[in-house]
Amino acid sequence: MVLLDIGSWWNGLMTVEKIYWGIAILASIFFLIQLVITFMGADADVDMEMDLSTDMEVEMDHGMGFQFFTLKNLLGFFTLFGWTGLGCLDMGLSLFPTLAISSASGLVMMTIMATIFYFMSQMTDSGTINMKNAIGQTGTVYLVIPAKRAAIGKVSLEIQGRNMEMNAITDDETEIPTGGVVVVSQVINNGLLLVKRQ
Repeated sequence: MVLLDIGSWWNGLMTVEKIYWGIAILASIFFLIQLVITFMGADADVDMEMDLSTDMEVEMDHGMGFQFFTLKNLLGFFTLFGWTGLGCLDMGLSLFPTLAISSASGLVMMTIMATIFYFMSQMTDSGTINMKNAIGQTGTVYLVIPAKRAAIGKVSLEIQGRNMEMNAITDDETEIPTGGVVVVSQVINNGLLLVKRQ
């Protein structure tokens, strides 16, 4: 009985309404699936890359930059496009105003989502250590640092929340013994630190 009601309802729709219903339902289902996967944190490497016929690359939301054409954003576009279009048709608008309003709504949704994911990506830690963040940090000498850059010692310090042991040299006139407290004044090539006694 329910299937007959759905069938008669579907047959009573205009072609444009059928198209909008198809887009709205399919996009909503895939959008919800993608949303659940995102909040479960499982899409970091699952997101694939697609090449369009032009050389534009559709890259998923794993990157760092502002990405407008992503799978999530396109699903958001079609979801809002479909439901807005159905609302416009229900209000009695003709095809062209419906297309214009639903397209504009979809683009607004894409822009909002791209902005949200951009700021979310800026808040996440990439995990890459930037050695310049060591400058000004205080550390403890782990292996004696000879005076006047005579040889390399080691210091233990925290960089970006990680405890690390790094090679270090000093311009101080006397060696800095194990357990001495130093401050990083410069990062030389290959992560070698120039330190001075605090």
